[in-house]
Amino acid sequence: MKPKIGLALGSGSARGWAHIGVIRALEQAGVQPHIVCGTSIGALVGAVYVEGELDSLEEWVTGLTWQTVVGFLDVSLVGGLIKGERLVEFFRRNFADADIADLPRAYSAVATDLESGNEVWLREGRVMDAVRASIALPGLFTPVQRDGRILVDGGLVNPVPVSLCRAMGADVVIAVDLNADLLGRHLRRLRADAVRAANGEPESWLQRVRESLAALHFMPAGSTDAGPSMLEVVASSINIMQVRITRSRLAGEPADLLITPQLAHIGLMEFHRAREAVAAGRRATEHVLPRLRELTGSDI
Repeated sequence: MKPKIGLALGSGSARGWAHIGVIRALEQAGVQPHIVCGTSIGALVGAVYVEGELDSLEEWVTGLTWQTVVGFLDVSLVGGLIKGERLVEFFRRNFADADIADLPRAYSAVATDLESGNEVWLREGRVMDAVRASIALPGLFTPVQRDGRILVDGGLVNPVPVSLCRAMGADVVIAVDLNADLLGRHLRRLRADAVRAANGEPESWLQRVRESLAALHFMPAGSTDAGPSMLEVVASSINIMQVRITRSRLAGEPADLLITPQLAHIGLMEFHRAREAVAAGRRATEHVLPRLRELTGSDI
């Protein structure tokens, strides 16, 4: 009897398009997960995959431009910089939004209860409602109120939901960690921005943000050429926490197979770099296929 396979898709904002490449490589190898669980961007990609809309999602994300991404940002000054309603409504209109109970395979998303800090498993209700709660990155997306609780991004407590896959009956869990090479990324980005400027290349998203903050007097003029700003320090600190939480959870709840795409070059909001992320996900998965063959006893 073949084992029941679970796929745990981790958090990582724009790096999450790598999940598409992972799934494509698994499909090509003949691997069809029975259970799909996701945190944050992993919840979004996982939901679209389970609903059979991955082709449409890949076509859309690989056509994104920086201007398109900015167009989805509905600014808010309460609870987060972005309401998220514009993005969620786009997905409701253009992708299936079924009830989780009616999906063709088991699915669940992870969120965090902002008051108690507890991990929340979203296993019922509308798919996009669960996704919206799971992607509510504190300070960026506004929180979601659901069943008397205020929910935020599941990455705060369970960045790679291996435990949820196990709880839903998976015998073999394939996990995707998008944060494996993040430490020091923002500081490396400073050096990369300097090289881009010297070569006359387009600015990165982080550099644009730095310059915008300087223009609004949130940062000293000329600080874009200085050492780490408050923005870099905060972002790097978040990365450290995210990596440490991920390592801690995976140490206590290890996956049977861990896929770690190299994505440090892709910034938090650089959703327009989907082609790079998808390719990285595919490469990382192809690298571990021999081990997956051993785990599943298949001829992939």
